[in-house]
Amino acid sequence: MIRIRKEKQKDHDEVRIVNEQAFGQPDEGRIVDKLRESCKETVSLIAVSNNEIIGHIFFSPVTIETPAGCIKGMGLAPMAVLPELQNQGVGSMLVNEGVRILKKMSCPFVIVLGHENYYPRFGFERASNYGLKCQWEGVPDDAFMVLILDESVMKGVSGIAKYRDEFDAAM
Repeated sequence: MIRIRKEKQKDHDEVRIVNEQAFGQPDEGRIVDKLRESCKETVSLIAVSNNEIIGHIFFSPVTIETPAGCIKGMGLAPMAVLPELQNQGVGSMLVNEGVRILKKMSCPFVIVLGHENYYPRFGFERASNYGLKCQWEGVPDDAFMVLILDESVMKGVSGIAKYRDEFDAAM
């Protein structure tokens, strides 16, 4: 049985390993470590099976710069599942629980830079449909997506979506 729970400090090393195995490199794990140190407004969840961490999802603050000011939301990155357990619903469980928590926190939107065939099943749409652009040049339009959680806050909002500076090292 798989259960989803909030990450605890004792999980950090195992979470780093899950990210490294899922992505085949240490960058995502390093970003998560840096964000844990510098930002308290994160949501970090793990998937556990047989007392082993098999998946991880991380949400951190993002802003949309508009002419009227900044709107704060969250960015989904990274989301990792051990390679041998991918395509078995673990990632979906993590995304669904993370979105549920963010809705309860009154988060108005979530952005993701990810697979265009995966994230739409959770309600993510091309961010460009809402006049939103990624801060990084060259990001494919179909890979940069947004999930609107509060239509009233996001009505008419457009602009540049910015992740925290910790992500710049990986781009």
